[in-house]
Amino acid sequence: MNKFESRYAQSPKEVKQMDTSALRENFLIENIFEANQVNLTLSFFDRYIVGGAMPVNGKLALPNPDDLKAAYFLERRELGIINVGGKAIVTADGETFELDFKEALYIGKGTKEVTFESADASTPTKLYINSAPAHHTYPTKKVSKADAEIVELGTPETANHRIINKLLVNSVLPTCQLQMGMTELKSGSVWNTMPAHTHDRRMEAYFYFEVPQNQSVCHFMGQPQETRHIWMQNEEAVISPNWSIHSGAGTSNYTFIWGMAGENLDYGDMDHCAITDLK
Repeated sequence: MNKFESRYAQSPKEVKQMDTSALRENFLIENIFEANQVNLTLSFFDRYIVGGAMPVNGKLALPNPDDLKAAYFLERRELGIINVGGKAIVTADGETFELDFKEALYIGKGTKEVTFESADASTPTKLYINSAPAHHTYPTKKVSKADAEIVELGTPETANHRIINKLLVNSVLPTCQLQMGMTELKSGSVWNTMPAHTHDRRMEAYFYFEVPQNQSVCHFMGQPQETRHIWMQNEEAVISPNWSIHSGAGTSNYTFIWGMAGENLDYGDMDHCAITDLK
């Protein structure tokens, strides 16, 4: 059984009035992975989809929820996958791809049948999924960390020493608007995306994983002068509106996957916020 839900978009004015429960209900996605299920959440911010597939016994098919009103899921969409579990086998219109841990796959618009399978049921795969509307068909392609554009940022002194792996970005392969990558924090560092920023021309979603047992991440969102926070656990995701900052600090180092969609593909298109100006 698969799960699908929709989340409405909110303005800064609405979010200012939200308590903890309302923030979590509107932006936090807790159940990304459940055995033998595909779980998907559609955000009305740029109609972005966040979800996960966890095949254990046999194959799972990419569903086509009624809410999409499409002949098939990728009729007018593109799809990005990053494997955060055991070895995976993904088939896209008959073409098979094997994905190891932290490898990515881009699947282009027009692909009618997509299935997910674990190579070994004793170590099931966990496939983190992002999808955005697409207007053009680009080739389906696997991207490993060796293929990624890698950037090292931050310092141990500011507790934000991190490696950014740009996996499904336009400097690596062509996409319509979907961009995905993975940031790995070094031991002793806890801050991501600091100094923080916003970008009005695209929304974003963060997925936190490799959070050690009994540790957590505090994710910060909201306008720079009116921030809010959401405490998050391992393998949870959060939706970030176009107008919101997106940053986090953990009680340990961790890894997170960022995904974006909007009307530009310029990774550097950001409105930076000075740390001392955040409120």
